[in-house]
Amino acid sequence: MEDPIVIVDYDANWYNQYEQEKSQILAALGDTIADIQHIGSTSVPGLAAKPIIDILLGLKEIPPTQAQVLSLEHLGYQYFGEFGIPQRYYFRRGMPRTHQIHAVQVDSDFWHRHILFRDFLRSHPQAAQQYEALKRKLAEEFRHDAIAIPIVKHH
Repeated sequence: MEDPIVIVDYDANWYNQYEQEKSQILAALGDTIADIQHIGSTSVPGLAAKPIIDILLGLKEIPPTQAQVLSLEHLGYQYFGEFGIPQRYYFRRGMPRTHQIHAVQVDSDFWHRHILFRDFLRSHPQAAQQYEALKRKLAEEFRHDAIAIPIVKHH
């Protein structure tokens, strides 16, 4: 069963949680990764979000190696493979979820889209407020049915 969809007010500690996790991932994977970024709503100061730290892991090659998967599992992550999104390898931790990793080829379309969307929201507070209002409305409407939430495309 999926976690219920809950949007909470921005928590300044999300940045610290990401930084702590980033340190552990870098220690576990070392130079086998090309880049690591905090993405998603928890990466946008002031933006309400599901309290799940989204981590974009830029791999030099995909899919992740067995050693990379085992290293992340050792940190408490469950590995789900592509999990419905081709060329994106998904890991999550916690029940309810507290962290999730999207492992992709660095510089892939997925990589660039997520960085650009994060940076757009960070630099456009009015758009971020509109996005937050939409997220709250959809979370209320589809609290126990994430599958039914309409896809909000960002370009």
